Amino acid sequence: RTGEMLLTLVTTDLNLKDLDVQGQTWLNRYPQLVGVCVNHNPHRSNVIFGSQTYCVAGQPYLRENFAGLELRLRPDTFFQVNTEAAEVLLNLIIKQLALKGDECVVDAYCGIGTFTLPLAQQVSQAIGIEVQAASVEQAEQNALNNGITNVKFQAGSVDQLLPHLTIAPDIVLLDPPRKGCSPAVIDILRQVAPKRIVYISCKPATLARDLKLLCLNGYYQLTHIQPADFFPQTSHVECAAFLEH
Repeated sequence: RTGEMLLTLVTTDLNLKDLDVQGQTWLNRYPQLVGVCVNHNPHRSNVIFGSQTYCVAGQPYLRENFAGLELRLRPDTFFQVNTEAAEVLLNLIIKQLALKGDECVVDAYCGIGTFTLPLAQQVSQAIGIEVQAASVEQAEQNALNNGITNVKFQAGSVDQLLPHLTIAPDIVLLDPPRKGCSPAVIDILRQVAPKRIVYISCKPATLARDLKLLCLNGYYQLTHIQPADFFPQTSHVECAAFLEH
């Protein structure tokens, strides 16, 4: 929406001559390009990004407008690929939850706060959990930039942090990777027992598997499910499932 672009080169070797000069040349040539980064990945694997990313020209992030907020996106942090569809899904989630304003919401797998921050504006307190420390840092910066003060972000795994929160969540939002939730996370959710769970998934097979476990013996009831076409012309579909305890 802002039109900004960020270029990231993934290389096996950082010994690239005059890359900063080339980066500045690209910045001068393409007005919408705001930064050039290089990510170091020397490993032979199907993982695209390595653990280290450096900015060689311009700035290490681009700005995107989402749900009335301005978010900073870095190359090595997660953001929804379809801004418009993600907004539609977010608005549906807010409508379906019929929030009163006094709830505590925990956004597990929160990334840079894509859903956490808009939800924080609708509730009394929001907590984001994310295993990637760089994403937590970005989420905190996004909260600061947008003047949202009733949200806290914690770096770590969901199964380790969720049981030890100082306040019991009324609602837990799940947006795990394609592989879904681990058995440990499912067990923790059944122990913490929030009144409501919203499970966002990009893979219906793992969503069905996890919903079956959450609803085992009638512990949770599946009340509504909404697919969203985040990936047009592909077989992939995003879903939001709503559960009540």
